[in-house]
Amino acid sequence: MTTALDRPMKRELELDGVRYTVTISPDGIKVTEKGKRKGQEITWRDIISGDAALRRDLSLSVGALAPE
Repeated sequence: MTTALDRPMKRELELDGVRYTVTISPDGIKVTEKGKRKGQEITWRDIISGDAALRRDLSLSVGALAPE
């Protein structure tokens, strides 16, 4: 049986020696560097619809075209 996600839940994550706070809420997921306020946020709707993957792919393709 699963538990409903009805309020924000925070967890800590360490990646490449940097600590992050991951907040999972009914609205989506937010990842913020520990001690900072602004971070990356994505809604569940974007994840489920595939918009998240589309944004990532677009960002990679634009980055590949940027002059060095």
